[in-house]
Amino acid sequence: MDHELRIYDNIFEMMPDERNPTPIVRISKMNPSKDYLLYAKLEWANPFGSVKDRAAWAMLLDLERRGLLGPGREIVEPTSGNTGMSLAGMASARGYKMRAVVPNRVPLEKKVLLKVLGAELDVVPDDICPSPAVAEGSINRAKTYAKVASDRYVMPNQYENWNNVEAHYRTTGPEIWRQTHGQVTHVFVAMGTCGTAMGISKFMREQERKVKIVAVQPSANHDVPGLRSIGELDVSKLFDPAMVDEILEVDYRLAYQRACDLCQKEGLLASPSCGLVYEGAREVIEREKTGFGVMIFADNVLKYTSRMMAHLPELDPGQ
Repeated sequence: MDHELRIYDNIFEMMPDERNPTPIVRISKMNPSKDYLLYAKLEWANPFGSVKDRAAWAMLLDLERRGLLGPGREIVEPTSGNTGMSLAGMASARGYKMRAVVPNRVPLEKKVLLKVLGAELDVVPDDICPSPAVAEGSINRAKTYAKVASDRYVMPNQYENWNNVEAHYRTTGPEIWRQTHGQVTHVFVAMGTCGTAMGISKFMREQERKVKIVAVQPSANHDVPGLRSIGELDVSKLFDPAMVDEILEVDYRLAYQRACDLCQKEGLLASPSCGLVYEGAREVIEREKTGFGVMIFADNVLKYTSRMMAHLPELDPGQ
């Protein structure tokens, strides 16, 4: 393994940590204040394409350590896409099978990619993010597999697995601290399982100086895959409101426009969730004027082209 020359014996040696962080890129044209430094942390640079690589790798290693994977054993997980893709790619590369249980409203691109990465797919009626309230939804279907066929299936359960939080405590938080030379004042993050926000917050609260964790949530009835508002967080056993300094709500329709703006003005292939996080950061910057912010850009726009076109009809190549 040679991080300097980028030479690796296998894909897992590319997993991020302080010595091999995902990049941060400065926002220039879309930064509303010249006295505020704003950076995007590009999590799509992870080997399997999203911030969820971190949690998936930690959960997979934990299952291996506990002897829960091997011949005849498969992973089953409810997912709106990214965690499932990370788990599927990693499992396939390590010789395991994976069954992903996904809501029917998940973008087609993600469903196809899950199969490309080797996952068997159960597509079920559900909210755009798996909901425990849907009796026949993704979460309950996956739990049924893990309970009824426990000799075959093991469920990492990203919504309750503390390895999800620890992955960001051990990697994402220290990376940000080192990349900003300890000068970061705000970290802007969206919420899904809340592992990212909780892990970064846990790390930052152990440093000498206060760093504000700002969570950005979509407005009601949103269709931004992978994200949850406060009212939808009952599914997560990881969320602790005391670990978040501020929660901002952004009109989910702006997520798509801001994603397009970031692509065209900053050259960043930002997904709708990135657009949402950027809009939240912009509001804070306009209020506070000075500071040093890092936005977690979870994945890129390439998985959401159909959804982008639905919200921004001018992107339809047939028009």
